[in-house]
Amino acid sequence: MAEAIAMSMLGDLFFQALMPVLPKDDLSYWVGRLMHVKLPEALRVPAMKAFAEAYNINLAEAEKPLEDYQSIGDLFIRKLKEDARPIGRGFVHPCDSKIAEAGAVKAGRLTQVKGITYTAEALLQSKPLGALFDDGAFVTYYLCPTDYHRVHVPFDASLEEVHHIPGAFWPVNEWSVKNVDQLYAINERMVMVFRTAEGERFAMVMVAATNVGAIRLAFDARFDSTKRPSGRKGLKVRYGRDSLRSDLERASGEYEDADPIHLKKGDEAGLFAMGSSVVLLMDQNLATKLQLSKEKLASLIGRPVQVGQSL
Repeated sequence: MAEAIAMSMLGDLFFQALMPVLPKDDLSYWVGRLMHVKLPEALRVPAMKAFAEAYNINLAEAEKPLEDYQSIGDLFIRKLKEDARPIGRGFVHPCDSKIAEAGAVKAGRLTQVKGITYTAEALLQSKPLGALFDDGAFVTYYLCPTDYHRVHVPFDASLEEVHHIPGAFWPVNEWSVKNVDQLYAINERMVMVFRTAEGERFAMVMVAATNVGAIRLAFDARFDSTKRPSGRKGLKVRYGRDSLRSDLERASGEYEDADPIHLKKGDEAGLFAMGSSVVLLMDQNLATKLQLSKEKLASLIGRPVQVGQSL
C-alpha cells in the first residue's frame, strides 16, 4: 500500500514538472493525426477491440460494426444507434460525462474547483456575453476517454452566435483543475450562444485539452479545429438578424453573418476528438424556470450523466 502511494506521488510530481514545458499544442495536433491513421485491415479489428477494452467502451451502442471503422480516431468519435440515448423531458444534459462542478454565477464568476474561480467574461471572451449570465447558473461536464464524445443541444433553441477562441491545450484532469488558474478560460474552446423561444439564453462552451486537437461543429463546416493549432485565428459568426452585437461591432467586420439556424433538443452540436470538458451556462430567467436552486446544483456534482437525461 505504501509503495503504491509513493509511486502515485512520484507520478504526480513528474506530471507537474513535465506539463508546463511540454509543447501541448503541437503534441495535441500530432496525437490527433496519429489517432486517425488508417489501420491495416488485418490489424483493424484486434486494435479496435483492444482500445475498446482498455477504455471500457460499450460497442453495442455504436452505430456501425467494429470492422467498419478505419482508425482508432474513427471509433473514438463514433455515432450511436438511434435509440441509444432517449431524450427526456425539459432541459437535458448535452453529453455523456461526469459533472465536475455546478453552481450559481455570482458577480460574473464561476467556480473551477473549491477556492478557484474564473469569470464568464473571460470564458466567453466578451463582456456583453458574460453579463448575460450574471445571477444565472452553470454546469461543468468532464468527458473521459470512455465516454461518447459527441455533444448535443439540451433544448430547442435558435443559434445566435459561435466564436472559436484559440488557446492553450492544458489537460482538464483533476490536477489541472486544482492547479491551473483560469483553466477553462485559457484553453482553446468553441463558444455557442443560444436563445429559446421564450427569450432565455444559454451557452455551451466546448473546451479543448491536451491531445484534443479537434473540436468540430455539426451545423457549420467552418468551425473545425482539426488544422494545425499554431497561428489559427478565431472565427466569429452570428446567425440571423437578431444579434447580441451592436451595429458598430457588425460594421467592424469582426463577425461574419450567416442564415438563421434553429436546433432541436437532442440535435448534434459538435464533437471532441478525445476527452475534454463542456461548460453550460444558463441565464437567470432560465435558471429560475428550471428551479436550479443552490441545493439542486450542489447535488449534481460528481454525478455521471448521459446525453438526453433531464437536468
